[in-house]
Amino acid sequence: MAITLTERAATEVKRIIADQKLPDGTNLRVGVKGGGCSGFSYTLGFDDSTSEIDQVTEFGDITIVCDPKSFLYLNNTEVDFEESLMGRGFKFQNPNASKSCGCGESFSV
Repeated sequence: MAITLTERAATEVKRIIADQKLPDGTNLRVGVKGGGCSGFSYTLGFDDSTSEIDQVTEFGDITIVCDPKSFLYLNNTEVDFEESLMGRGFKFQNPNASKSCGCGESFSV
């Protein structure tokens, strides 16, 4: 399976890469770390390298990279981007999460 992006999220990732003038071949690195109000927090960043043990998914012209430990929690997750009066940001639709906090930035399994 894989981690996927909605079209809105893909558009925002491309915009950030262009605005920050990141080099061709920049990957979107998705992961989790301990912490947050529900146990784990989502992480997003840009990376120009991959490890041979990383899970790599091509989504159009965006390469999504995830370390194996994070992938255990993120497999089948869809990353979306929302913009509203309450704010803007990436949102995770994670079928592996048994509970999420109100802000949507952390979860537990």
